[in-house]
Amino acid sequence: MAMNILRMMRRIPFLTPRRGLELYPPFWFMRIKVLQLDSDWRHLRIRLPLNFISRNMGNGMFGGYQASLADPIAALACNQVFPGHAVWTRSLILDFQSPGNSDLELRFDFDATLEAEIANDLAKKGRSTPTFLFGYYRQDGVLCTKVSNTVAIRPAGYRPK
Repeated sequence: MAMNILRMMRRIPFLTPRRGLELYPPFWFMRIKVLQLDSDWRHLRIRLPLNFISRNMGNGMFGGYQASLADPIAALACNQVFPGHAVWTRSLILDFQSPGNSDLELRFDFDATLEAEIANDLAKKGRSTPTFLFGYYRQDGVLCTKVSNTVAIRPAGYRPK
């Protein structure tokens, strides 16, 4: 039976969550660097380097490269804040505002108001489908890509009908 590599990595006692993200094979190949990861996953900063693999013909970063890193972030955070639930990305929208012509920093913050809304939904309905807004910033501090990520939080063992 095949074992999920993330589950296997979680069993390594000396591997911190920060280092686990960096070593997760798709992210390792992207050469990400976790700059900040709070123990409760409410604040996260990741550097996504612009290099010969991630650079497009316009000298900026491929949008798909950005999408690959942004995709699981909100779901991973929800999984930590609301353990015992099935969580996955339901929708991911990237709005490219400016060229990503330097290393980019993904900045994710789990808003306390949204967290309270999710907790309320889970208590009343047993499920929630929140949307998180975060972004990629260039080295000069300019927001270059707005990210809208909707996740599905369902009871453990949930199967769609």
